[in-house]
Amino acid sequence: MLLVHGTSSTGDESWGWGYAPALRDAGYDVCTVDLTNRSMGDIQESAEYVVRAVGRINSLTGRKVDVIGHSQGNMQIRWALKWWPSLQTKVDDAVFLANPGHGIGAGNLFCTAPCAPALHQFSVGSNFLAALNEGDETPGAVSYTNLYSLTDEAIVPVTTAPVSGAANVSMQSVCPGRTVTHFGFLYDSVAYGLVVDALSHSGTVDPGRLPFGRCLDVNLPGVTPSEATAATGVAAANMSAELLNAAKAWAEPSLRAYALS
Repeated sequence: MLLVHGTSSTGDESWGWGYAPALRDAGYDVCTVDLTNRSMGDIQESAEYVVRAVGRINSLTGRKVDVIGHSQGNMQIRWALKWWPSLQTKVDDAVFLANPGHGIGAGNLFCTAPCAPALHQFSVGSNFLAALNEGDETPGAVSYTNLYSLTDEAIVPVTTAPVSGAANVSMQSVCPGRTVTHFGFLYDSVAYGLVVDALSHSGTVDPGRLPFGRCLDVNLPGVTPSEATAATGVAAANMSAELLNAAKAWAEPSLRAYALS
């Protein structure tokens, strides 16, 4: 499987403390990808790394690839599957965590001044999002699972999170009152259980298959509360640094020719 990180991060920073070791211990073969400029640049360019990685894994294994994304990483996955149709036959499950599927208001706020290209692209009303969401939002015979949280402080408004055609599951519909933050998705035990359910069954996630008492667990296997706190602190610090230091532009990158048809 391929794990795709989000804005301001790297593959190891997003997945190395939790998902990668937990999934390997569960018997999965796990790969990560590092996107250009810590995912602060043109998402169209970053998506090509996902295309290449999925194709490479499929070629080496002869098997369909499961892909899991966090935050902006989901946009790369969706862009790749939409505009490289041949990829749709190479992917089994696409699982989205904290997906800014139709844009987030923070992008619009930051981009009142020059901001990183990716922030322009996931701002509500961007040309990138219009191209991404035009027509079928879940193309091909891929099983799309989209997990989101009503307490995700980054995906605002939360009404932008659902993806048409996916199995859209809020964390609070599974565990009423549960708090799952944006970076907390990377360490939450229930989110992890839903991911594994989607991966280990035909089709999309079914929350009803989770074991009784699952909502009592806090962190995914192998992660202590202090480790999860430290990891989310690192992610938040990196986000703050990249918002200040990443290359900025006044406008979003132009759509590639293939997305204008």
